[in-house]
Parts: sequence; C-alpha cells; structure tokens
Amino acid sequence: MELTGTKDVVLVDENDQVLGTMEKLQAHQEGRLHRAFSVIVFNDNDEMLIHKRASDKYHCGGLWTNACCSHPRLDESPKEGALRRMQEEMGFTTSIEYIGQFIYKTSFENGLIEHELDHVFVGRFNGEPIPNSEEVEDFKYIGMDELKKDIENSPQNYTVWFKKIVEDYAVWSV
Repeated sequence: MELTGTKDVVLVDENDQVLGTMEKLQAHQEGRLHRAFSVIVFNDNDEMLIHKRASDKYHCGGLWTNACCSHPRLDESPKEGALRRMQEEMGFTTSIEYIGQFIYKTSFENGLIEHELDHVFVGRFNGEPIPNSEEVEDFKYIGMDELKKDIENSPQNYTVWFKKIVEDYAVWSV
C-alpha cells in the first residue's frame, strides 16, 4: 500500500466535476471514476524517465510506468498533487505543464478496477532521481523509439495508463 499517499480519492463525473471522496481501495473495488494525474518527464536528450512500480503495490506492482502517477487530494489541484507526489515518489520536483486528460477503465487480475480521469503533465529533468523504495523498484531514462518497441514486444510489462500516454501524448516534450 502507498504509505505516503492519500487514503481517499476524489470522485468525479466525466466532466471532472467533484462528486465527493471515497477511500482509495473501496473506489478501486467498486470501479468508481476518480481524479488522477500522470507526469511525463524528459531529459535534454529527449529520453523519457520511467519507473518500475514497487512489487507490493495493490495493483500493477512490478510494472513500468511514467515518472509519477497518483491521485490529488480534495484540497489540491491535479498539478499541485503531481508536484507533491513527484517529490514523495521520485525525490525531485521540476516545473510541469498540463497537456491533456483522458478517461480509462480497466480490470485487474486481483479484482480491482481502475477507472480514472487522468490529468497528464509534462516536465523536464536532467538529474538523478532519489526514489522512495516503498513506491519505486527501479527507474531509467529511455529513448522513445526503444520504449515504443519494447511496449509493442512486451506490453505486459507496462501499466495500462502508461501505454495510452505513450500512444497519445509522448510526442510532447518541454
């Protein structure tokens, strides 16, 4: 479980209007639409920073994904949540820009359902992350051609939302 994350998620409708909050695990058990964010980070070589989620995460443990992904708190914007979680998960912050949003819904083998309205941000960082081991097993910078080829050859190694981000948003850089 995410020890440094929020316990509740913000429930929203398809227009991102707040409907209330719900305990995070319950929202994933019921498949309730909730607000989330994903941060894409590139370095000056236009390589994307990706991380491998900790294996004991309640879903998608051990899968590769974007630099940071989580849920904003009720009292913060998606951007504020993204900046907070970048520091908590990856040990750094950088300026980020909003580039879009999408809704997705997927079921996992453990019975949980991810149903998110995901706000996507992009930033640039050239340093060495200092990841939180409770959140992150590994990280690396990877070129887009290599990443797309690996996703095509081994899609089971990546989170559902990250594959959508790479397909729809990875043309962006800062």
